[in-house]
Amino acid sequence: MPDKRQPHHTHDRGYRELLSSKRAFLELLKTFVREEWTKDIDEDSLVRVEKSYILQDFSEKEADIVYRLKAKGNDVIFYVLLELQSTVDYLMPFRLLLYMVEIWRDIYNNTPEKERRRKGFRLPAIVPAVLYNGRRSWTACRNFREYQSGHERFPGYLLDFSYILFDVVRYSEEDLYGAANVVSSVFYLDQTVDPLELVVRLRKLAGVLKGMTPEQFRQVTVWLKNVIKRKLPVHLREEVERVLEENDPREVEKMITNIERALDEMKRQAVMEGVLRGKAEGRAEGEAIGEARGKVEKAQDAICKYLRRRFGDASAGLQKKVREITSLEVLDGVMEELFAANTLEEAQAIIGDGIERFMQ
Repeated sequence: MPDKRQPHHTHDRGYRELLSSKRAFLELLKTFVREEWTKDIDEDSLVRVEKSYILQDFSEKEADIVYRLKAKGNDVIFYVLLELQSTVDYLMPFRLLLYMVEIWRDIYNNTPEKERRRKGFRLPAIVPAVLYNGRRSWTACRNFREYQSGHERFPGYLLDFSYILFDVVRYSEEDLYGAANVVSSVFYLDQTVDPLELVVRLRKLAGVLKGMTPEQFRQVTVWLKNVIKRKLPVHLREEVERVLEENDPREVEKMITNIERALDEMKRQAVMEGVLRGKAEGRAEGEAIGEARGKVEKAQDAICKYLRRRFGDASAGLQKKVREITSLEVLDGVMEELFAANTLEEAQAIIGDGIERFMQ
């Protein structure tokens, strides 16, 4: 049965709060869905469905958002699954089918029997969609027909549907910046896992953010606060959250400057802690740290050498990102996965996942 469980993942919560706004949801459709029918939708025709249809088996790892559209006497349901994981789930067509059936079951059970028995009774159309922000290319089937073995033999007789894919990382920076709205700005910020790059992108967005209404600006900062734990080190989170709470669109530059100052303070503290720790723990630990640093550098060198041989000069930017990872465990995991990468894009996704693990 559908319920009102709240998602536990910070990204789930951030996107659910964002898309709970009808205006933001409408921006999502009109900006990223290239279909004529999006032109006929307005805020007054949309109704947020205050239910989640996530099944118990998946309740700990995903969330959804549901809207009902009143369109020319016919109801249409928009069902968006927030697939904010680092990997692609190839079960997606089947999972969407299960959720769609749950919606229809709920509507059927809450429709009077007399109404259900009418010849003209129809279930509402459901338009499924997936919002995905993983670094790896989305390679799951995009329609249900292809998910069925032997589908080629029975054209026209098999259950089928396609779903909309909002692939956050694959949108170009130019398109997102050019759209200049709340959802495109959030996507633009969500494309990076590096706190320093996050500040660079915030500064580039400054003009867009200044032009937002207080409510639109609040939606962006609320999203940032919800995902800040993933983007920033632990001791910096509360400070940046405080900065975000204290600002409005007229103080965008102040907000960005304060975040930059917090990052600079983080770096100074890290350097000071390293110096004090070295003095307190003596030469023996210093040698151990040096040995560990040497192992990290060897792992970085090995990965960069592999990237250079495998992908040539095109991997230069990726090699630079590898140097930012100083966890030997993460580097070992990256190296192990890289051997399965067939393209530079796949290598980028693997290293992006590694940076995410390192930042957590």
